[in-house]
Amino acid sequence: MFLEPLTPTEAGALPGELLTELAALYASNHAFHALSGDFPDPQDIRPEQVATALADELADPEVEVLLARGAGRLVGIAITLGTHPDPADDDPWIGLLMIDATQQQQGHGRQLASLVEDRFRTAGRTAVRLAVLDNNPSALAFWTTLGYKVIDHRPDRQLGRPCTVLRKQLRATRHSARVAVLDPTGAVFLLRYDDSETDGTFWALPGGGLEADESPREAALRELREETGWTDLEPGPLLRTSETDLTFAGVPTHQHERLYVTHGPRREPTGAHLAAAHAQDGIRGWRWWSREELRTTTETVWPAELVQLLDELNEKADQG
Repeated sequence: MFLEPLTPTEAGALPGELLTELAALYASNHAFHALSGDFPDPQDIRPEQVATALADELADPEVEVLLARGAGRLVGIAITLGTHPDPADDDPWIGLLMIDATQQQQGHGRQLASLVEDRFRTAGRTAVRLAVLDNNPSALAFWTTLGYKVIDHRPDRQLGRPCTVLRKQLRATRHSARVAVLDPTGAVFLLRYDDSETDGTFWALPGGGLEADESPREAALRELREETGWTDLEPGPLLRTSETDLTFAGVPTHQHERLYVTHGPRREPTGAHLAAAHAQDGIRGWRWWSREELRTTTETVWPAELVQLLDELNEKADQG
């Protein structure tokens, strides 16, 4: 899915094909419009009504209309407001997020919400709000599952309809990559980190955040070489991808991580710059861990399911 902004010029004279798509999207959601009262007859939403509604939205310079496309078709629409009329409200708003009713229950709504949030993050916004009509409990359930918290109950400014106001703090986005290095016995190499966020320690695979213009595989290779001094290894197959909410350098962060696997000899880290690199990253030690040691340890190992991932890797190798 990708987002395509609708310009005010386009909204004033929508191409026929696009207007047909938009009218079909709006008309497919007649149940929502029956609740909202935005159209005189929710069972008969006409193209010219949709064109007028979008033109009215884009008459406000703070409004952005985003068309969500996927697999060559219009999947949904989002309407956002950069600045609310209430001067005490510093957050941007999602005014509408709607998925074609024939494409619902496929994860498109969650994906579209995530893309909208990413646009706000990129713009430096730290939170987002929206209002859900009190007569639409399914919408309230949807947004709360995405991490939005109820902060107020009040009528909407346009028609005075009872609404629930929700807010979500937007975490910074971080992309990272790590490498599981396995020796000939299947033991895995881990580094011990001081965890300044929890005043504890944990063990993790070599790796770290992506730098500008790096691919995940390039970042994994660079981090592996910086943290071990081993220059004869390359990241192998992708073991898994994951998303995690955490605190990084004191900032609430949503981390996207890729984990690769490779094989090499059992050895110690080496290199003239190793001590400086470890000091900068808070690395205080290292060791090779057998599969049994991972299963029985009481120490913190990230990812927590590392031993299961390695077991699954062995099973695939045996089957192959």
